[in-house]
Amino acid sequence: MTKTAVITGSTSGIGLAIAKAFAKTGANIVLNGFGAPDEIRAVTDDVAGLGSGTVIYHPADMTKPDEIADLMATAAARFGGVDILVNNAGVQHVEKVEDFPVEQWDRIIAINLSSSFHTIRAALPGMKKKGWGRIINIASAHGLVASPFKSAYVAAKHGIMGLTKTVALEVAENGITANSICPGYVLTPLVEKQIPDQARTRGITEAQVVNDVMLKGQPTKKFITVEQVASLALYLASDDAAQITGTHVSMDGGWTAQ
Repeated sequence: MTKTAVITGSTSGIGLAIAKAFAKTGANIVLNGFGAPDEIRAVTDDVAGLGSGTVIYHPADMTKPDEIADLMATAAARFGGVDILVNNAGVQHVEKVEDFPVEQWDRIIAINLSSSFHTIRAALPGMKKKGWGRIINIASAHGLVASPFKSAYVAAKHGIMGLTKTVALEVAENGITANSICPGYVLTPLVEKQIPDQARTRGITEAQVVNDVMLKGQPTKKFITVEQVASLALYLASDDAAQITGTHVSMDGGWTAQ
């Protein structure tokens, strides 16, 4: 039976790597994210070429509940349901609390936290009917610990951890698991974009941001790769991981061991 995976924020970075990993297993894939039409076509074709499943793209804006509902309804109509839901969409803004723009707070909470509630809410009835489902929320080391200047992001990621646990308890007898992955710094476009922002905010060079800020807390002194995160998502979606639920798996080079 071909599985169907919906992955939010999957036109680049971690989400795209996860989409590619599931495509290689033969799953149907629903991609979602921003990008120019030609870029999205290229990504869709690229993912489709990796496996036997069907790959479609849905442009839902993760700040808009009605568009998220349409994303989930489209997946259900096209493929008969959603078996694997990966909530990966995320944005960041770096600023001290008193200067943090209210609209940025609202946007980050909407995309990094509330969107996961909306997708999970829509996915669960179908998963319960099948008696099988996997919900994988991409949280962050910032779901466990904080860093300065990231109030909205840290609050949202802590919220994702709580949402994950609650959902897991509610569906524990339905063959559905819900878990969070907590990566440390992964080299993605989102992180690369933060480097000059952090340099400006902190008044240091970009090289200092990488070594003294980003990788300072990661004892291995290495970025996590998107492929490493994708391999963990594959494992959590497998039958071998059926008894892993309501928890998180850290992949942070030792960051939260300190």
